[in-house]
Amino acid sequence: MISIQAFSLSLTLVFLAEIGDKSQLVCMALAARHRAWPVLLGSVAAFSVLNLLAVLFGAALAEWIPASWLAVGVALLFLWFGIQSLRNGSEEDEECIQRPTHHLILSTFMMIFAAEFGDKTQLAVAGLAAQQPLLSVWLGGTLALVFTSALGVFAGRRWLSKLPVNYLHKGSGVLFLLMAALSASSLVWSF
Repeated sequence: MISIQAFSLSLTLVFLAEIGDKSQLVCMALAARHRAWPVLLGSVAAFSVLNLLAVLFGAALAEWIPASWLAVGVALLFLWFGIQSLRNGSEEDEECIQRPTHHLILSTFMMIFAAEFGDKTQLAVAGLAAQQPLLSVWLGGTLALVFTSALGVFAGRRWLSKLPVNYLHKGSGVLFLLMAALSASSLVWSF
């Protein structure tokens, strides 16, 4: 069963955190040189697998670690991400990715997978999955990453440069801080 609350939470959190991030820049760079659909398909496949791994990791943590310790860990994780997002504002431009030679979908998959493995959004999905329904978190997180990839592929650098990316990063920082507070308050209320 899908939890609308968990789905919306993971969709919003991951979307805001991923705007202007390296995977979106990879999609922009590849789409500037190649057809859009293979780039989008490769990124969607990579994010689907990455989020599945994150959800499974979060669920495993929930089974092995006491709920109170897990709540502390998730709260600290979200606190760290929130502070980093507020301090950094917007990330520096990443180095331009060179043109892949063969199999654009596979090349995109490998680039996104390597760039995002262990990234803040993957860890956030794992943290949410430790406390929320797994399918809802996976769907929300994956759909958010599909949206940001599509923005990168179809909107391109010109359109995104007009968006206040700095404000979006700060918004994700505030959202991470709110999630840290909610996780900490759930710990307090459990005692």
